[in-house]
Amino acid sequence: MRERFVLQERVQLLGAVDHAKVPEVLVQGQIFLNTSLTEAFCIAIVEAACCGLLVVSTKVGGVPEVLPDDMIIFSQPEELDLFRSIETAIKRIQAQPIDHWEFHNRVKSMYSWKDVAERTANVYDMIMDAPDVPLIERMYRFSTCGLVAGPLSVMIVAVNHVLWLFLEWFVPRDSIDKAPWVGRKALAEYYAENQDYNISPTSKSEDHLTT
Repeated sequence: MRERFVLQERVQLLGAVDHAKVPEVLVQGQIFLNTSLTEAFCIAIVEAACCGLLVVSTKVGGVPEVLPDDMIIFSQPEELDLFRSIETAIKRIQAQPIDHWEFHNRVKSMYSWKDVAERTANVYDMIMDAPDVPLIERMYRFSTCGLVAGPLSVMIVAVNHVLWLFLEWFVPRDSIDKAPWVGRKALAEYYAENQDYNISPTSKSEDHLTT
């Protein structure tokens, strides 16, 4: 594509970039273009905004929930609409240059891996505390997914259940070694001695582990 339209002097292909050097590449630009057709979250646009770039992205999946409206311009996954969105981004930057450090500090306060770990642990706790749903009830719920998806889902559940019964017979759970649960306080004391992680020994729940 670059050679076809004679863009060698205007388009630079970087190839694989070491993760530690990604910020050095991002800060050279002013606009970050994301053209995903499907996307659950897209950490790339968070990294770009954190480096002070105005983001132009297709409005798909969970992308609209990632950044505030003033940090991102949305486009439909169509060529003409992408062109218009990029043009809007250029005009916005020309009218008022982006305050890169302001973008950086705002994004830094939005997301935290510690917060992500705590929320993930909460999800697992909710699943563990949820009552077991009988097989018949689960199959009934799957059957309501649609005329085609419903029966197919029920078939998959039934096959998985038969496979589970076979594995229970072939490799009984009593023959599998169980990993002992140490507990949060013991882990906190261990890591405090090794200073590899920062785990608080005091918490409302003994079951949560955050690093």
